[in-house]
Amino acid sequence: MTTSDKPDNASETPAEATVERTGVAAQDWTKAAADPQYRAAVVDLLGALAYGELAAFERLAEDAKLAPTLSDKAELAKMASAEFHHYEKLRDRLTEIGEEPTLAMEPFVAALDGFHRQTAPSDWLEGLVKAYVGDSIASDFYREVAARLDTDSRELVLAVLDDTGHAGFAVEKVRAAIDAEPRVGGRLALWARRLMGEALSQSQRVVADRDALSTMLVGGVADGFDLAEVGRMFSRITEAHTKRMAALGLAA
Repeated sequence: MTTSDKPDNASETPAEATVERTGVAAQDWTKAAADPQYRAAVVDLLGALAYGELAAFERLAEDAKLAPTLSDKAELAKMASAEFHHYEKLRDRLTEIGEEPTLAMEPFVAALDGFHRQTAPSDWLEGLVKAYVGDSIASDFYREVAARLDTDSRELVLAVLDDTGHAGFAVEKVRAAIDAEPRVGGRLALWARRLMGEALSQSQRVVADRDALSTMLVGGVADGFDLAEVGRMFSRITEAHTKRMAALGLAA
């Protein structure tokens, strides 16, 4: 999930730019967390993100073994380090609000590990596409949710979804590979479409399995989505995916 790179280096998603800060989204954590259901939803969200960042660190370190050059290996190692620092921020925040980080992450281990098993890259280029395209889909979803969080939680979530530097690196390497061997583009385009489906399904499973999160998203807690807004949210995520594919030189 967590390269978090935004198309065209945008600083906000459409949801962040257009949602008026009312209700919970205009409150700080202390006030918002007085609602135990809201608190539980945020703990779930931070737990899911924390394990996602930890898994991203592990995966980037593994992908570095596939790197064709020493400079590529060093670049991925630097990105892995950035992901671990994001994990540390989430871990420290969970501790700060009186939650055990390991317990908060545990409910999401099976789903996220399953996603990564099903989308294990077979080579260096597939690994780059997964980190840039696949993980960014999940990041877009979490940004949409963040727009409706209290001010303190929103600031933290957006910070840990910040760009680790993977966007420009992945675009440069993938486009160069396609220029050198155009037929590679077809294989990577199919791979990216598979990632799109798996990432959306994984995000939906994570929410469906956690009552507090699903209640928050559909309007029972905080400024949730109605069904029409859910559709618009996924349309925005799909549009961002299409832009990333174009940046890579791949057909969506």
